[in-house]
Amino acid sequence: MCRALKVLCAAPDRERLSALKYAAVSKEYELTGGATDADALMRQIDELEPDAVVVAFELAGAIEAVRAAYPSLRIVAVGAEAEAADDWVGSQEEVRAAVLGLPRPGGPVGSAG
Repeated sequence: MCRALKVLCAAPDRERLSALKYAAVSKEYELTGGATDADALMRQIDELEPDAVVVAFELAGAIEAVRAAYPSLRIVAVGAEAEAADDWVGSQEEVRAAVLGLPRPGGPVGSAG
């Protein structure tokens, strides 16, 4: 039996978390939990077993700890690049595609010739 992809969001406060979850919601996966600090993020990953986490740049310091503890978890950083993340997006509008691992719009630019 298949189960839905589970995604956990983390942001520094309830207002940002709510906005991030709203941006991340999709019919293609299930949002689960929601953390506002690194400790809660680690606890919820352990309890809820998400397939991906979406982390706002203010909590980017937690990404390395998440990667070390859960190496197969897909991690998307929002707002700033994070070396330990699988992908990063500059805005919340790009979160859904990044969670699913879709290529960014535009693609490579070739030369005419």
